[in-house]
Amino acid sequence: MAVSPLRLRRQLAVHLLRPLYGHRLSTLSHACKDDNDDGTNPSFIHPTSVVHPDAIIGQGVSIGPFCTVGSSVMLGNHCKLHPGSHVFGNTKLGDKCILMSGAVVGDNIPGKTIIGCNNVIGHHAVVGIKCQDMKYKSGNECFLQVGDNNEIREHVSIHRSSKPCDRTVIGDNNLIMGSCHIAHDCKVGSNNIFANNTLLAGHVLVEDHAHTAGAIVVHQFCNIGSFCFIGGGSVVSQDVPKYTMVAGDRAELRGLNLEGLRRSGFSVSEIRSLRAAYRKIFMPTNASLGGIEDRLADVECHKDLSLVPAVLSFVQSIRESLKEGRRGICKFRSWSFS
Repeated sequence: MAVSPLRLRRQLAVHLLRPLYGHRLSTLSHACKDDNDDGTNPSFIHPTSVVHPDAIIGQGVSIGPFCTVGSSVMLGNHCKLHPGSHVFGNTKLGDKCILMSGAVVGDNIPGKTIIGCNNVIGHHAVVGIKCQDMKYKSGNECFLQVGDNNEIREHVSIHRSSKPCDRTVIGDNNLIMGSCHIAHDCKVGSNNIFANNTLLAGHVLVEDHAHTAGAIVVHQFCNIGSFCFIGGGSVVSQDVPKYTMVAGDRAELRGLNLEGLRRSGFSVSEIRSLRAAYRKIFMPTNASLGGIEDRLADVECHKDLSLVPAVLSFVQSIRESLKEGRRGICKFRSWSFS
């Protein structure tokens, strides 16, 4: 069978280039192997990547084509950088972190970005760069700290703090879906789920086990309580108490996050007590109870409800939001006596 000239040229090119390409990879692999203490788990660096000689590379690290690793970077053991991902500035990645294609971690500005272990940073996500706060002064140190086992999906942006005395913090085991934004100085706890296009302004505090639906925005300095749920498209301009569900523009209380509480292992008796407390506080049938402070005190003095830790935590969450300097809680619709 006749072979076309084009195919012959391709075969010849592969035959000639294979030894040269293999030699480059072999040289890089041996160089990385010599840097390891025991030489048993070498790292791989693709020849098209730019890795500064002062960068600290752990064992078993894989750096794909066209990646960049800066001079002050520390990569933990078994990290994997997919093609076209970049790590800049004073940045530390823990063990077994994965950067998908296009991801950027860290920035060449004063301060530090610390990423824990076993985190996945999605395609074209930007984590640990300069904030978008006009108060930030060029040259000031700024910080970001991320815990372990977080999944940060595509096009997410997470910014460093705006001041040297503060830091942006992300806890453990969070799922942050595509196109979310976490601004400067936010504090996010653990086991939270942020659906697509969840936008947190600066200084927002999110506790643990919170769940947001898609396309929600949270005003700066708001607090989002544990085990709460924020409905899709909501605009949250005040605090969301623990265990509650809010929705709307502007977001209003819509009851307890009953399904979330069940899934999180709250007992039937705990949920029943929380429902009774919610009705006493936000849906009073007795007009003589007065304002919300009186109703909170009534729940705290109740012979049965006062014995339930979840109820006391719920009341304390509301009290904290009503303190001077806080934004108050999301509006609720009182029971009508007419």
